[in-house]
Amino acid sequence: MQGIIWERIKNIHENFTIVDAHLDLLFDIEKKRKMGQKKVIEAGYLPEFKEGGVNIIVSSIYIEDDYLPELALRKALDQISAFYSELDESGDKIMFVKNLSDMAEALTTGGIGILLSFEGVEPLINDINLLRIFYELGVRGVGLTWSRRNYAADGCSFARVKDKENGLTEFGEQVVKQAEELGMVIDVSHLNETGFWDVMEITTQPVIASHSNCRAINGIMRNLTDDQIKALAKTGGVIGINAASVIVAENNADVKALADHVDHLREIAGIEHIGLGFDFCDQIFRDQSQNKDKKQDGPYDVIKGHRNIYRLTEELIMRGYTDDELRLIYGENFLRVYKSVLK
Repeated sequence: MQGIIWERIKNIHENFTIVDAHLDLLFDIEKKRKMGQKKVIEAGYLPEFKEGGVNIIVSSIYIEDDYLPELALRKALDQISAFYSELDESGDKIMFVKNLSDMAEALTTGGIGILLSFEGVEPLINDINLLRIFYELGVRGVGLTWSRRNYAADGCSFARVKDKENGLTEFGEQVVKQAEELGMVIDVSHLNETGFWDVMEITTQPVIASHSNCRAINGIMRNLTDDQIKALAKTGGVIGINAASVIVAENNADVKALADHVDHLREIAGIEHIGLGFDFCDQIFRDQSQNKDKKQDGPYDVIKGHRNIYRLTEELIMRGYTDDELRLIYGENFLRVYKSVLK
């Protein structure tokens, strides 16, 4: 029996399209390139992607608090520039995904496709004209906020108390509407509830939560309520499950607890609205720590990187998920959204 399960796992990771809808990749490579490193993705990430069978990675453009507000635009451009340098060095192994033909080529050739997305629109400041510039640079996802306020909206907290009730600003509404006109995917992870419902009122296309879990299982504001999950699913969107321990469970966060969120999403929204958005951070924190041997305190990845996502596969198989269901969760659901939105 165990051998049969491992054959299924091997088949899934070798032959299914696997999409991870959230990784702070540009954040990491920009810092490392400034320290003199080259081929950061090829050396530090590609082996993990290949071992896990990952085909498409969505990289966030995330700006740390220290650079806000004045340097947000510059930092975002630095991150994109670092990525272009990576493409120059490793273009035979990684591919910049900006449209459906790029995605199809990446899936056909076996290269790792990388799609770019804002994790907070701080780089726009309050200038809607900059959104088109970032689109031309290749950004295709718009996460409106990180867990803080910007000119577009308020982010959600990581606490178990009610968030601020401020929703989208007039600028935030402009961002959503123009992003949809351009063919960019709207992402509500990190957005507070009021802002979420504002997006639901004006959106005309599938909306995603690239890296969020279920508040019914772990009651922090960062996770989605059942009503939010149902509303997002009604747009045709997808929720990518997040492997960060603080998002997974208050206590005893592990792969079983992560699978509990998959079960709940299947019950509330249906299998067509579940994806992967692991938000793996252990490697980034470890590599950027001055003392790499020091044990990390605080949040941790309940799955240890892309090479170990087979552990989730095994857990879901043990819970009775079919290959057809796993094919949807692991990539096809997000591909459906990209095919609907990207131009």
